Amino acid sequence: MSPVTPSAVSGGTQGPLELEKLTAIVLDALAEGAAARGGPLPAGGPGAVADRLRAACGPVLPEYGVGAEEALHTVVRAVAEGAADPSEPACVAHLHCPPLAVAAAADLAASALNPSMDSWDQAPAAAALEEETTAALAALVYPRAAAPDAIVTSGGTESNLVALLLAREHARDTGARGVQVVVGTNAHHSVHRAAWTLGLPTPVFVECRAGRMVPAALDRTLSELACPALVVATAGTTDEGLVDPLPKIARITASHGARLHVDAAYGGPLLFSDRLAPRLDGLESAVSVTFDLHKLGWQPVAAGLLVVADRGTLRPLDFQADYLNADDDTEAGLPDLLGRSLRTSRRPDVLKIAATLRALGRRGLGELVERCVRSAEEFAALLDAHPGMRRRPGDLGISTVLFRPAAADALSGTAGDELVAEVRRRLLAEGRAVIGRAVAEDADGVRKLWLKATLLHPGTTGDDLAGLLGLIAAAAAHISTVEGQR
Repeated sequence: MSPVTPSAVSGGTQGPLELEKLTAIVLDALAEGAAARGGPLPAGGPGAVADRLRAACGPVLPEYGVGAEEALHTVVRAVAEGAADPSEPACVAHLHCPPLAVAAAADLAASALNPSMDSWDQAPAAAALEEETTAALAALVYPRAAAPDAIVTSGGTESNLVALLLAREHARDTGARGVQVVVGTNAHHSVHRAAWTLGLPTPVFVECRAGRMVPAALDRTLSELACPALVVATAGTTDEGLVDPLPKIARITASHGARLHVDAAYGGPLLFSDRLAPRLDGLESAVSVTFDLHKLGWQPVAAGLLVVADRGTLRPLDFQADYLNADDDTEAGLPDLLGRSLRTSRRPDVLKIAATLRALGRRGLGELVERCVRSAEEFAALLDAHPGMRRRPGDLGISTVLFRPAAADALSGTAGDELVAEVRRRLLAEGRAVIGRAVAEDADGVRKLWLKATLLHPGTTGDDLAGLLGLIAAAAAHISTVEGQR
């Protein structure tokens, strides 16, 4: 096989032949790196990881290039060896999923073709595919709406930003000077950041109890406001995976003439499952919904959407730039893509989404979601039966479980939380497990630090869960013993 010219391009009729040679190198390097890592993340901590990377890769910008094959093998192997791999069952810290192979393969095609989704003449077929895919997902969220729509975003942060922008513009259209955002204290930080970015007043925070917004507190808050309000509810909180009481929130919001946005970045894919979809009852009452597929959708980052009940809601995003969407081109029938995003150049993330939807169908995706939910239930049962661990009281989140070593409860002051934090850091340093952390109320109302497992791998087995719990329990027991000897 002839060597690859480093300056060869990926498209056209010859590009795939060049990619075929390079893809084999990438796959070998990925496998070698994973084998060298030998677990969910590299051991040694930040300094050791950085040192190994520098030693493997040498200067990033050498005077003379080393060739495509050597560069690819070296860089990919080094990054794979130093990765936190969500495909490993013990990598459960974040809303960071293992991407499906079909989605990753489709993403290669997106990179090779490189259509830019800001004008039709740069992305003819990708534009049509995006229209079909967003229409299908919008109908999933709003099955009874006459004209639902969705735009592709980089994730929940961008979706929430656009939702607040649309609410601000709607308020201005009605003659109001602005809009007051009202959120639960459980809301994602991006809502507060979006209000700041858009020059809106600081959001008003509503009391949450057991991790969910309290409807009566929302009612009181809205009664005291004199300006238009956008209520932001959450369907799948980041820390606990909990869903706000959407039907009650929707009724209260409507009774005050306010509008509702639901951040369902985590929980939205429950709609793929007939059994789990009722957990999102009330979602249709929202004017807009944040919906991610790089969480419970197994897509490579990024794969977000903002879904709206009425496509007319998106009109404020319209913008005219003559080189992209000249009026006469639009009148002649060329689709206008510029109003489909706040971004100009953007990747065709829809390719991987569409390939996945077609490969698995709604029922296949629903089954994967259900597997993750069952894994969380199984892990919770293991914790409840373990004498050295204690699960946070209350309802279980979507696929998130909070827990802490029982030994932490016997310590006074902040020592218990310090033990919890040390367990997590020890496992990270050893490269044995990636466990998250969250602060949440205990049964006595005191806020404490908890370990967090976010289970997003649909292939996780009972043995995997038992092994993970064993690692955590052993680390906690070791730290408790060492501390007791001091």
